[in-house]
Order: sequence, then C-alpha cells, then structure tokens
Amino acid sequence: MVLRDGRTTSLLTAAAVTAVLAALTPATAFAAEDPLQRYAQQWLRWERCDAGQPAAFECATVQVPLDYADPGGRRIDLAISRIKAGSAKARHGVLLMNPGGPGVQGLTMPVEMEPLLAPEVRERFDLIGFDPRGAGKSSPITCDLTADERSNPHPYTAKTFARDVDRARTVADKCRAKAGDVLPHITTRNTARDMDVVRAALGERRISYFGYSYGTYLGSVYTQMFPQRSDRFVLDSALDPALAWRGTLRSAAAGAELAFTRWTEWAAARHATYGLGATPAEVRKTYWDLIARADRTPVPTTNGALSGGDIRTGYTGFSYVATATPWIAALKAASEGGPAAPAEPVPSGTEEQENNQTAVTWALFCGDARGWPRDPEQYRRDAIRDRAAYPLAGDLGAGIQPCAFWKSPPREAATVVNTGVGALIVQNQWDLRATLAMAQGMRRALHGARMITVAGGEGHGVVVAGPSCAGADVTRYLTTGRLPAKDLTCGG
Repeated sequence: MVLRDGRTTSLLTAAAVTAVLAALTPATAFAAEDPLQRYAQQWLRWERCDAGQPAAFECATVQVPLDYADPGGRRIDLAISRIKAGSAKARHGVLLMNPGGPGVQGLTMPVEMEPLLAPEVRERFDLIGFDPRGAGKSSPITCDLTADERSNPHPYTAKTFARDVDRARTVADKCRAKAGDVLPHITTRNTARDMDVVRAALGERRISYFGYSYGTYLGSVYTQMFPQRSDRFVLDSALDPALAWRGTLRSAAAGAELAFTRWTEWAAARHATYGLGATPAEVRKTYWDLIARADRTPVPTTNGALSGGDIRTGYTGFSYVATATPWIAALKAASEGGPAAPAEPVPSGTEEQENNQTAVTWALFCGDARGWPRDPEQYRRDAIRDRAAYPLAGDLGAGIQPCAFWKSPPREAATVVNTGVGALIVQNQWDLRATLAMAQGMRRALHGARMITVAGGEGHGVVVAGPSCAGADVTRYLTTGRLPAKDLTCGG
C-alpha cells in the first residue's frame, strides 16, 4: 500500500487485522506514538482493599503524569477500586464513579453504590471507584488550615470584611507554601485525563460513569474531551458547566429564595404545631426577626452560639421543609430564653480529611477558571449587591474567596462543554446545592442528553438518596443504553 508521502506499507487482510487486534494489550488504547501509551501498559495489582470490607472489594494503584504537558516527567499515584460485574456473560463494561465535593474521596463508592443500583445494573458493570488526584490516597495534598480557615461561606458585614479578606489571603498563602508545586496540576481537566488513563489501564475502549454533584461537572468535561470514549453517563444533581466556579457559588442564592418562599408556605400551614406564623408573610417576619435578634445576641445551641449570619449559612436546610421548620422553631425559642436549640449537622470527617478536601476544593475552584476578581473591593460590591437581590444567601456566594489571592493562574482555559454525547441527568426540584436552574444549564450544554426532574424532590441527590421515581429510567439507560425519548418530570 502506497501512502501519500511515498512511503509504503503492507496491506493486511481483514482477517489478519482482526487477529492482530485481538492479540494486543490495553496499550492499544492510545496510539503507538502517544507518550501516554506507557501508562496504558502498566500492570495493575489488585488486592483486597480492607479486611473490614467485602472480599470482592479490590484496590489497585494507577500511575499518571503529574503534568500532562510533560508525560515523561514526575508521576503520581491514583488509588482505584472495583467490584466486578456479577455476570461475566452479561458484563457490558466499567462504571466509573465520583462522589463530588470537589475533593471527596471516592475509593469506597463501589461498596456504597452497589445496594443503590438495580441487580441488572450490577450484573453488567464493574463498579470502579477512585480518589481523584490530590485527594484521599491519590497523592494527597493539604494546606494545614485551622477550623476557622476551613470554614465557608461567611456572611458579609462591613465590620468583618477585613477579617474575611485576611482569612482568604491566609488560605491561599498556606496552600502555596504546602503544595505550590502540585496545585497548578489539580484541575478538572487533568482529573478527566486521569479517568482516561484508568480506562486504558483497565483495557476498556469506553467508560460508563456515575457522577454526583461536582462529579456531574467532571463527567461533562470528560464527555467534551473524550466523546468517542464516553458510553453511558448518569449525572445526579448537576451543576451548570457554564458557571464554573464563581458563578456556581453566586447562582445558588436565587434558588434559595424560591425554597425559602416554599418553606414559609409549608410552615404557615402548620402554625398550630410550630407557632411561626399563620401566613407566609408572618413566617417570613418571624424568621427575619430571629436573624436580627441573633445578630445582636447569638442564639445558644448544643454546638455553640449562632449569630444571625451563622443561621443564614444553613440556608440549604430549607430544601427539607419538615426538618427546617422544627429547627427554626427551636432557635426562636432559644433566642427568647428557652433551652439551647439543637445544633445544625456538622461535617463528620476527621480534621485531616477536611483539610485534604478543602485543599483540593480550592485548587480546583481557583485552577479551573480565570473568572476570579483580584480586587477585594469587587467582592465587597458584589456581596452587597447580591444580598440586596437575594437577602437569604446572596452575600454568602459572592463574598471574598482564596482564589482572589491564588498565585497559580490556570494553565488552560476553562472547558466549554457543548457536546451531543448522550447522558441522563436526574435532578430534585428542591436542591439548594445544585439547583434546578443549574441542572437545566447542564442539560443545555449536553444537548444529546435527557433530564428527569423529580417534582417535589427535596435535597441534594436522587440516586444517592435511595429509591425514587427516576430509578426505572436510570436502570433502563444503564442496562440498554436507551435514553428516554424526551425530558421527563416524575413524582409530585
């Protein structure tokens, strides 16, 4: 066979080509001249993850380049895990999973997700978990932050703004001091590249995927970068990729106001039980009177006193009207001299885990996108403006963040997600972490996708929360690859 440049090559028959391809190792996942081919050739040593975990839950280590622009340079380790498909005959492939955060460890996801997936899904897929680069057991980073430095968000006040600026600058300085050589490489695009190396090392032509919260953004970036290697993608509680990342933080405030209005209606209908007001207007006044009183005299709780601003930072609780209402009633009673109110749920991770996740979070937020103002006064103005528009939480998302002082500018432009790759988005109507508007933004970016909205669904997570009206469609898609014919709404 003669090529255009005059070189010649032998012409293989179709049968010979088939035989050659069958004999090749997973290294064929990358072209022979691709410098990443060496990573596809690595041998994975699978061992039982933990004596306290099921014997079928196995772990291995995959090496990836720290810097994909220099694949022959420094390498880092990724911790991955699996539970093999239940049926070798029915097996379709691998289902990678990410639990969000960003920076949440995902190594145990196969064990956690196995009971939430239908038996026919578990038969068809190896469930693959992994700690993203920089997190957990995957070459972890830390900034060694205090509890106050890890805390976020912070209500805006003129009195505390200078302290908030100092805190944000300190976080950026500490992260640079502890992990400055690694921070520029902790990005969503590099995590997506890691996923593709894992795919190749596993010997798979394509991957399927389940992503939750931030994991939906990671999944969408993978489909944009590697569309031909994307199979069946389920995105649970989706973020709008066009907003990453300051826009994500700020846009939550609009959804919070809608949920707050819904809550006032629910609480007013139960005034006889909770005593917060017989009309939505009365409930609203009760809440804001509580906030003003708590700003003057913090309200005692079983986990310390809360100012009005502290109470507002728990705005995502309004996703769950039946649990938010008694808590607000208890805070009101405590502010009037009653017993200490129950504390809001607090993170259950260890200090080491929280430090690790915080470091990865800021590395990704600050390293993925260039849209972070450098002038603290811009954050002040935005916080004041957003609070006026969205009194419940406007200032919380617009306030000063460590990215204002990040010394490692993004090495790549933010990913523009605009692809026809198929995916199934599932979304609760009343999710205040990944709002319905954010999920609709993801749907617009993935124009080959379908979206199922759980009408009346509360909180952050559909599949991860257990059985729901979207379950049958999720199972059908994962087992057959068939998406619904159109976007759907279920529940009510």
